Amino acid sequence: MSFPLVDYHCHLDLYPDFEKVIEECEENQIYTLAVTTTPRAFPKNQELISNKKYVRAALGLHPQLVASRADEINLWVEYADQTRYIGEVGLDAGTQHYKSFDLQKTIFKTILDTCATKTGKILSIHSIRSAPMVLQMLERSLVLKENKAVLHWFTGDASSLRKAVELGCYFSINSEMLKSERSRNLISQIPIQRLLTETDGPFVHINQRPTRPKDIIQTIELLSPLIKKDVNEVARIVLTNLLRMEDQ
Repeated sequence: MSFPLVDYHCHLDLYPDFEKVIEECEENQIYTLAVTTTPRAFPKNQELISNKKYVRAALGLHPQLVASRADEINLWVEYADQTRYIGEVGLDAGTQHYKSFDLQKTIFKTILDTCATKTGKILSIHSIRSAPMVLQMLERSLVLKENKAVLHWFTGDASSLRKAVELGCYFSINSEMLKSERSRNLISQIPIQRLLTETDGPFVHINQRPTRPKDIIQTIELLSPLIKKDVNEVARIVLTNLLRMEDQ
């Protein structure tokens, strides 16, 4: 590609060669959102990307970790002014994590209420089996009046998708999503001006290894026939979407 690509949800600090992956993003001109799973991980991420052009560090408190890390919400609030990027945050009502769902909602509400007092924040949001509640909380908090939300690996139904679009949400799409017929059908209904790409590395695998930001081209190639645009046009649309969202 002759212009930068976009990986808008990747856990860079979970790779054993964390610093090398950051350099790969820079060398390959990949705008990468380095999400964190706990606020304790944020300072190191922020330090390592402080002089980088393409990598951004996001402040997260992953819903799957809330049961054991809820006390870190105070640290999250303390760091909230140090970055415009928030993630990974949200809700998870899957079988493994449903016991903490009420606590997750409390933590997510604090995050949304904190961000609602700010401007220009961009939130990367997890919503497994909880899209209606996530969207309801986004709407009630009024956080989207002055901030943006990107729904990461969105698996809600068509009704939730329409609601998310109405609220102004963006959607980050990874290669694994594009292998599912249900997800492909859902993705085809997303307005192309709201599409972003992600790897969700190292959790998604490609060729039996953890995907890396430079593998984002595979997502673009899989997305191309679905939205009936050639590969270069898909990449250009995604980059344009990113720059528009971050400039608003």
